[in-house]
Amino acid sequence: MAERRLPEKRIFTYEEAASLLPEVRRITEEAYQEIEAVESAAPEGAKKADVQAKQETIARSWARSILEMGLEVKALWLVDFDNGSGYYCWRYPESGLQFFHSYQGGFPDRVRIH
Repeated sequence: MAERRLPEKRIFTYEEAASLLPEVRRITEEAYQEIEAVESAAPEGAKKADVQAKQETIARSWARSILEMGLEVKALWLVDFDNGSGYYCWRYPESGLQFFHSYQGGFPDRVRIH
């Protein structure tokens, strides 16, 4: 079976990133809820390793979906949109695309856009 190649990373205007955010948010919300459901549905005495393996599979699938959109996954539920001079930064469950950080900075260096 041939491995799927991820698309090239993209450069996004703010408008492009903001218009893509509802889909990113939907995919993330679904994965988040799936991970929560795996833990809450685990029977008493279930092996922690089995639960974690299921959750990791969901998280990997989420990350691949985000990467396939040309975005960057920085951590679980943390997505960056490259804008050519840094990143528009979004973390679930934020309601909108409200933060930016430079290429050298990261999540702790985020500044509010609006």
